[in-house]
Amino acid sequence: MGTILRALAFLTLSCLAEAKQKDFYSFKVVNSRGRLVSLEKYRGSASLVVNVASECGYTEEHYKDLQQLQKDFGPFHFNVLAFPCNQFGQQEPGSDKEIDSFVRRVYGVSFPIFSKIAVVGIGANNAYKYLEEASRKEPTWNFWKYLIDTDGKVVDAWGPEVSVKEIRPRIADMVRKLIIKRKEEL
Repeated sequence: MGTILRALAFLTLSCLAEAKQKDFYSFKVVNSRGRLVSLEKYRGSASLVVNVASECGYTEEHYKDLQQLQKDFGPFHFNVLAFPCNQFGQQEPGSDKEIDSFVRRVYGVSFPIFSKIAVVGIGANNAYKYLEEASRKEPTWNFWKYLIDTDGKVVDAWGPEVSVKEIRPRIADMVRKLIIKRKEEL
């Protein structure tokens, strides 16, 4: 009996240790075209992960500013990673195809758009569960932003009332340091 308990304790601790070792880039998600994508492809770059909605009062300002970030800093050193979500005010009612088409047509979005997900609650996507656990900040509305470093660790998180322009200096600093580091490695 003691051997079984020790084995169960070891297994439990191993699972906990594995969960603690995860980072944002260790997850796989589905993109807006229905394809499974490993977030590992973004490792080595900084990312701003955002739960987006097409019919929110924050939509226009955020999408324009997020696209400007992507244009200025991406895609080699930085990426906006957008996750549509219909949990807050039912403000993202469209299908993945409709959402993708709308934001590319209206806002000229060039950053990755993923499949619509739940970001809070029992059905929340595992990548978002990680973001909430790592930052200790749970999205309470659309356009929550999580800044992720090159190793997939959460640097900080902001609600929708904090504009993209306000956090742009933090992103610019991360990208500048990344460029300097890469030049030194050459």
